[in-house]
Amino acid sequence: MDAKQLQKLILQGENEKVEFKASFNKEVIETVVAFSNYMGGKVIVGVNDYGTVIGIDISNESIQKWINQIKQNTTPQIIPNVEIVNISSKKIAIFEVIEYPVKPVSFRNKFFKRIANSNHLMRLDEIANEHLKTINSSWDFYPDANHNLKHISIKKVKRFIDAIEKNSRKKITQKPMDFLSKMEFVRNGKLTFGAYLLFVKDNCLISDVQIGRFKSDITIIDSLSLNSDLFTEIEEIIAFIKKHLMVEFIITSEPQHKERFDYPLEAIREIVVNLVLHRDYRDSNGSIIKIFDDRIEFFNPGKLYGNITINDLLTDNYISQTRNKLIAKAFKERGIIEKYGSGIKRILDICKEYGVVAPKFEEIYNGFRVTLLKKKLNITDKVTDKVTDKVTDKVTDKLTENQTEILKLIRRNSFVTTREIAQILNISQRKVKDNIAKLKTKNKLTRIGKPKTGHWKII
Repeated sequence: MDAKQLQKLILQGENEKVEFKASFNKEVIETVVAFSNYMGGKVIVGVNDYGTVIGIDISNESIQKWINQIKQNTTPQIIPNVEIVNISSKKIAIFEVIEYPVKPVSFRNKFFKRIANSNHLMRLDEIANEHLKTINSSWDFYPDANHNLKHISIKKVKRFIDAIEKNSRKKITQKPMDFLSKMEFVRNGKLTFGAYLLFVKDNCLISDVQIGRFKSDITIIDSLSLNSDLFTEIEEIIAFIKKHLMVEFIITSEPQHKERFDYPLEAIREIVVNLVLHRDYRDSNGSIIKIFDDRIEFFNPGKLYGNITINDLLTDNYISQTRNKLIAKAFKERGIIEKYGSGIKRILDICKEYGVVAPKFEEIYNGFRVTLLKKKLNITDKVTDKVTDKVTDKVTDKLTENQTEILKLIRRNSFVTTREIAQILNISQRKVKDNIAKLKTKNKLTRIGKPKTGHWKII
C-alpha cells in the first residue's frame, strides 16, 4: 500500500474492517482478534481516533516485538502481516489479518467480535456459536444426553413423513427410525436435540412458550402455556392469536362474505414460524407473546444470529445464517418455509400490501422482539419508507432529501454508522458526514457518547 492509498483509506474513517490506533498497545491485539473472528481487517497504528496522522517511532526490532506479542497472547496464534507506510515523513504501521478459519480466536482467554466500528466482548453463547459455525454445524445436531428414542412419538414422526410426501410428491420407503437416521435427526443411534424438539412425545422440557391477551400492561384476560413439539406449537400459537383478533365481514359478489382481520394472518404466521425456528433453545427463558388492543409483541430468547443487524434486516442486505440448522431443514422439507432468510422481507411485504405499518424490530434483554402494529398505513407514505414515525415526520421539515433519509435511518437504528448510511443511500461517506454536520447545525441531530461507542439522538 502506498501513501496515497493509505490517505484515501484514512479519509473513509473507521468501520467494521478498519481501526485507528495512536500507538501499539493491548487494544491493538484486541482488534486483531476481533477482526480474526469477523471478516479480517486492518489496524492502522499512528493515526488517532479522529483520523489525524500523528506517526509512531518504529524500527525493525519493534515490529518483530509487536508481532511476537500478538502471537504469544492469542489462541490460536495469530501472525498479522505488517506494512510500514510514510505519510509526510511520519511512519504508519498497518497490521492486517484475514478472517481466521478456526474460530473463535481469543486474547488472554477473552474473545472479541467486531460490530460496526468497535470491538465487543463475546458472550458465552456467541463463543459457542462461532465454534459451531467453524465446524459447519449447529446446536440442534448434537446428541441430547438427557433424552433418548423413548422420549419421541413415532406417530408424530409418521405424520412428518406424510407431510413431506405430500409436499414433495415423492414416496418415502424407509421405516420411520431409518428415515430419521438418514436425515441425521438420529445420529449413531442417539437422539439429537433437534429431533427431541420436533417429535417429543409428552411435555418438552426445553421449549416453553407463554401467550397472553392483555387489556393493559398488567391485566391479563386470557393466557396459554405451551410445552409441546415445535410443529404443534406453531399451530396452537396461531390459533390462540386468531381467537383474539377482531374481524370484519366484507360483502362481495361472491356467495361467501370475505373476512378481514385487524392484522394480516400471513404476517402473523411468518413471525410465529421465525419465532419457533430461530429461538436460542439453550437459553432457559421462554418465548413470550403479548396481545394488546393495538399491537402484538413477540419476544424470543437469542439475539440476531451471525453478525446480522436490524438495519441489515430492514434493507434486505444480508446473507442468512441459521442458528438451528436441523430444525430449519425439517421445516423446509415439510414446506413450512420456502427458502432460508426470506421471512423478514415477506413480513414487510405482507404488511405493506395489507395496508398496515411495518412491524418494529428490536434487540432487547439478550433477545429479539417483533411488534406487529394495528395502525393502518397512511396513503401518503412513500413506498421506500418502510418504517415511519411521528417524531421523524416532525424533524424532516425544510430538509434535503438526503438529510431526511439519514434521519429516517437513524430513527430505525441510533447506532448506524456513516459508512452504513452511505451504502444504503448510495452516496459517499464524506457526503453523509457533510449532511450530518448540517443536521447538527440545524439542531436536528446530536451525538451522545464517544465517536466509537456512542449513538445518534434526534432532537
